[in-house]
Amino acid sequence: MKSYVFPGQGAQFIGMGKELYDQSEEAKQLFEKANDILGFRITDIMFSGTDEELKQTNVTQPAIFLHSVILAKVLGENFTPDMAAGHSLGEFSALVACGAMSFEDGLTLVSKRANAMQKACEAEPSTMAAVLGLEDDQVEAVCQKVPGVVVPANYNCPGQLVISGTVEAVNTACELLKEAGAKRALVLPVGGAFHSPLMEPARAELEEAIHQTEIKQPICPVYQNVVAKGITDPTEIKHNLIAQLTAPVRWTQTMKQMIADGATKMIEVGPGKVLQGLVKKVDRKFETESASI
Repeated sequence: MKSYVFPGQGAQFIGMGKELYDQSEEAKQLFEKANDILGFRITDIMFSGTDEELKQTNVTQPAIFLHSVILAKVLGENFTPDMAAGHSLGEFSALVACGAMSFEDGLTLVSKRANAMQKACEAEPSTMAAVLGLEDDQVEAVCQKVPGVVVPANYNCPGQLVISGTVEAVNTACELLKEAGAKRALVLPVGGAFHSPLMEPARAELEEAIHQTEIKQPICPVYQNVVAKGITDPTEIKHNLIAQLTAPVRWTQTMKQMIADGATKMIEVGPGKVLQGLVKKVDRKFETESASI
């Protein structure tokens, strides 16, 4: 069974999507439609902007979404998922690619999500850190001991968990995690504490927009970050999308569940190969590839 997976923030690079734009008239039309919807030429930043411009959350998220979704649409009849999933932002890409949301609605939501997250980041100094070489429950236990807000945010693969919270609490947790035997506990160059309680203002802002968006049953189960299992019910999909902003991305658990449910091949749709690397940490024998036109 084929599983298609869609990357999240961090997969971006200058030049992303340009080959698609140049090679496919359908892709070109969708990129230009996106420029109109967003009210600025995001393609100029994607194709030939600076790293600084591209890494702004309100640019990064729609850019990765567009690269992923437009690639899936150009694949046409060759896009044949038995199941799908997306890492954080990538969950929106997966839902649009699998027919649960329209291209226009998906892009509008992603843009609102990015702007709401940017505002939440600016409201309180916060950050994230990658923790390598400890069991998940060890990291969870340390986070619970630290005063202030610091929580597990991304369960990326066995031995790699990202924590999220206020700057002070994350720094304290990193010191304790190193003492507990972590190979590394490294603060990441990100704008804020994604997938933590500090994103509550963004969650509240996005909740109304998601409720007003039409979501249909996707063509296959979409494994959502919050529950790490395949969902097809539109009401459940909405609930999990809203919860996702303040809840952890359970990617390790998602990969294990997809494999348990019969996935034999993973195809990554979008920029980079990050997710292929993560699934190899779950099961080295698992077959992976990048989607291409």
